[in-house]
Formats: sequence, structure tokens, C-alpha cells
Amino acid sequence: MIAHFKIAAAGMVLSAVMASGAWSKTGEAKAPAVPASATPAVSEDVARFKIGSLEAIPLRDGGLTVPNDNKVLGVGRTPEEVAAVLTGAGAPGETISLSIQPLLVRTGERLVLIDTGVGSGMGGAGGKLHSSLTAAGVDPADITEILISHSHGDHVGGLVGADGKLLFPNAVIRIEANEWDFMQANAELKSVVDAILPKIQVFRYGSEVAPGITAVEIAGHTPGHSGFEIVSGAEKLLYIGDAMHSSIISVQKPDWQIQFDNDAPVATASRIALDERAAANNLRLYGYHFAYPGVGRIEKTGDTYRWVPEAAPAN
Repeated sequence: MIAHFKIAAAGMVLSAVMASGAWSKTGEAKAPAVPASATPAVSEDVARFKIGSLEAIPLRDGGLTVPNDNKVLGVGRTPEEVAAVLTGAGAPGETISLSIQPLLVRTGERLVLIDTGVGSGMGGAGGKLHSSLTAAGVDPADITEILISHSHGDHVGGLVGADGKLLFPNAVIRIEANEWDFMQANAELKSVVDAILPKIQVFRYGSEVAPGITAVEIAGHTPGHSGFEIVSGAEKLLYIGDAMHSSIISVQKPDWQIQFDNDAPVATASRIALDERAAANNLRLYGYHFAYPGVGRIEKTGDTYRWVPEAAPAN
């Protein structure tokens, strides 16, 4: 989302984004995802769903509340315009809630983590990722691959601890080549870059970055912003990273500018195209900042697009 760990300039304050509802709570027998020796706990911060034969686990890291001040989402629009869109969807009009939720995918014997949350940065906006992993019965040392959508602090902050040491010591870290250059040029991320350098593998769009997972370009947010298409059999899911932030504003008003976009016109075009493609093809999406657990589809009614969260299946 943001280019570094400081959030005061963006006017953000910490919020608990505690949207309820998940397909199966961790620990239910119908969706085991961990070795038999592990004993996952029941947690509101961990949910499970399937992509074909693959298991995916949204892991809550934290959340932010963004003020409706026409400086963050809907740049240049009046607060009244933004509030009308929010309240029309049943949300408060004064603030915009954003979740922070990396995605864990089990593919064969490999555990792939997509993005790593905030870590100890951003004033405590996140930091729950490791407790969520524990609730899922996963040891950070068992993560084999980490895929980075882009190098903003709320996506790479969880790579290292406050002591500068790797938090996922056995994982290779894959990032798009241009994004890696962009990350290395960010002086505020130097300690993170130095720590992860031995683990880095760069990729180009179209590469299979893990079994069943292909990197795709969703341009504009950062120079090498990546989405990830996860495919198993006839089923697929598109991880959209920060192509969209709010499941209300970004979906319904894709032409409204977002402060965090590196190239606003290109990012806007990407959101418009994503809306059109997702609705036309009934794509299943994962929104990193959408209300937990972040899975659903985009539907079009008349000239308006809207986010439809995936319903929990009957038990």
C-alpha cells in the first residue's frame, strides 16, 4: 500500500479490521492443512478455502482505518462524494477500513506465502501474521517460498524481525525484477534488502513462480507490481495485490485516484480493466486489503461494479 513504514503523512490510524465470516475455522477436521503432528487452534484470524486440490489460508495480519479526507482514496473528490459511495454500500462514511492479510498456499509439499504483512513497522498496524500462522499449525521455518507482490512496507515488513533477522529462514523470496530494483533504491528499506539479499530470486511476468502459481502484471501501483494467478485443475484464483485497496471505492469507482499509486493513470487503467475482466469472466479474486477473508467476485449491474464476498459453504 504505502512506500515505507511511516503512516503519519497519510493520516492513517490503527484499526482492528475484524470482519467476521470464514469458510472453515482452523482446526475443523474437514479441511486439514498441516502435518498430523501439528495441532492448529480455532482462530478468527485464520480461514481456509480450496482452489481445486490446493488449500489456501488467508492469514490476518492487522488493519488500518483511512480517513475520508480526499487525500488517500478518491484523491481530489470531495469527502461527500466518497461518503456517498461508502454509505451506499452500508459502510460508515467518515473512514475507510482496510484489512492486511497475506495468503498461504499449500501446493504439494511446498508452503507458499504471498506477501508478509507489516511486521514491526507502521506503528503497530499489523504484526499478527506469526500468531495467525501458529493458529494454522504452521511453523515459519516450514515456509518454502515467499512471493512478493510489491515492496511497500505493509507487504514486505514481515520479512524480517525488529532485530533485522529473517523471520522465514528457509524460504526463497521471489520478486519481479523491476520491483527488486525499485526496492533496492528505497533507502528506508535498506536493512530489509540487506537481510533478504541471499534469499532473493527475481522473476519476469508470465513465469511460474511456484507450482500452479504464475506471476501476472497488474501495472501502475509500483514499477513491478505483480498479481498471482493460482490454478489447480479447472479452478483458478487471481491474487490482486494492491491493484485495488477498498472493496467498495476501488471496485465501484476504479477511475478515482489512489494516493499510493506510483503511476496513477496506469494504475487507474489497470483497475478499470480488472473490473471489466473480472465481471465478464466471473473471476475469483483475492483482495489483500479487502474485508477478511478477502475472497469473492466482481459483478456488474447496469454501469456499476460491486464486490461480492464469497459465501461460507453449508457445514
